[in-house]
Amino acid sequence: MRFSHTLGGLLSATVVLAAPAPVAEPMPMPTPPGIPSASSAKSQLAALTVAASSDTGTYDRDLFPTWDTISGTCNTREYVLKRDGAGVTVGSDCYPTAGSWTSPYDGATWTAPSDVDIDHMVPLKNAWISGASKWTTAKREQFANDVTRPQLWAVTDNVNSSKGDKSPDSWKPPLKSFYCTYARAYVGVKSYWALSVTSAEKSALSDMLATC
Repeated sequence: MRFSHTLGGLLSATVVLAAPAPVAEPMPMPTPPGIPSASSAKSQLAALTVAASSDTGTYDRDLFPTWDTISGTCNTREYVLKRDGAGVTVGSDCYPTAGSWTSPYDGATWTAPSDVDIDHMVPLKNAWISGASKWTTAKREQFANDVTRPQLWAVTDNVNSSKGDKSPDSWKPPLKSFYCTYARAYVGVKSYWALSVTSAEKSALSDMLATC
């Protein structure tokens, strides 16, 4: 009987000490450069000019020339696809021939570049009605092709379409876990380019930063 009890104890110990099943690590999200910290973003948001948007109906996307040549044969779109993808290989024209892209807005992963859009964090029309209408076309071109700040993101195409030209008071990414990063990036871009926010926009960004 004593041996039986000892054996039972050893078996119990084995159960207790058994290693947990491995858990798959989530695929890392792309992180464009220049995203401010949460505390910096809150300070930047507080310093932004709050003003009603000035939508006079004169916006035209062609006023923001896009997809400049950034490096070698790579235009802005191809540059971001290379930067934000995993295992990306490209042809002589810089178009991806292989790779995968995880969209931080919804967490979906794609292997065809045609399923991926390059989103302007601060939509071009939003920029137009919050200060960019007063810029030169050359400055608007710099804004639309800005790869040194968190303005350009590789995301699921239909999610980008659902966002359109909406600001955060009208649209937020499907993944609530991304609210913090989204707001930090959005505020960082608005701050650098000295664009205004509406009161509703500022309130929505403040709420999103509160999730950090």
